[in-house]
Amino acid sequence: MTVVRTAPPPAPFLDAELSPAHFRAVATRLYEIAGIQLREGKEGLVKSRLAKRLRALGLPSYEAYLARVEADPAELAEMVDQLTTNKTNFFRERAHFDFLRDVLAAQWRAAPARPLRIWSAGCSTGEEPYTLAMVLRDAIPDLAQRDVRILATDLSRRVLAQARQGVYPDAATDGISPDELRRHFTRATTPNGVPAWSAGPGLRQLITFAPLNLMERWPMRGPFDAIFCRNVMIYFDKGTQQTLVDRYHALLAPGGHLFVGHSESLSALRHRFAYVQPALYRK
Repeated sequence: MTVVRTAPPPAPFLDAELSPAHFRAVATRLYEIAGIQLREGKEGLVKSRLAKRLRALGLPSYEAYLARVEADPAELAEMVDQLTTNKTNFFRERAHFDFLRDVLAAQWRAAPARPLRIWSAGCSTGEEPYTLAMVLRDAIPDLAQRDVRILATDLSRRVLAQARQGVYPDAATDGISPDELRRHFTRATTPNGVPAWSAGPGLRQLITFAPLNLMERWPMRGPFDAIFCRNVMIYFDKGTQQTLVDRYHALLAPGGHLFVGHSESLSALRHRFAYVQPALYRK
């Protein structure tokens, strides 16, 4: 009788312990690199998002992972990427896009020779800049003959790669009307075969995607006619918010507009903007 011996199953990955000291070290590095505050109570989020990095690297503890982060700039960038939040959708906070269509586009239609520049700061997976492009194409009939550019930036190269692909499952396009889908998107499938829509060339040609850490030097010179930085500053402390608002003001053209998230406000900051409506300010 032949006995077939099989290798024992691999030992399960040990659930590494995230100590308070580890959490503080992660929070400190995230703040230093990206200006993002990880407050107490976010320990579970940190553990769940970084556990897969420990598994992928075969590391037994967060202490070992933190040592790896300090020795490997690529892993530091990966850690920051894993810990950033990228929640968005098409036509999110629709009142902003109504203002863009009804007020700003009307002004821009009257100045056909004027270059038009918009910045989507913290563009995530691309829904915001593609929405901006849709609104502009629908509101300005001769847009193709104009000098119009949308700059879309994000800290995360992972979400920027998704944004550049511009392919969204059907469930992600709920905010877009059927008519808008037919005019601006084409039928597609995701890599795993899920029915989807792909942003058409009329949208793509307006947008430039680029990585940018808001805490570092900004290579663009401006001026911008509108800056959308929505639901980004809620992750920063007041000092960082103040610095960003001052930098946005400097980069806007006279009369340019700053759009922030409806959960955000400039009321607690010193600024030179004029209030227009909730979450919208004019230089």
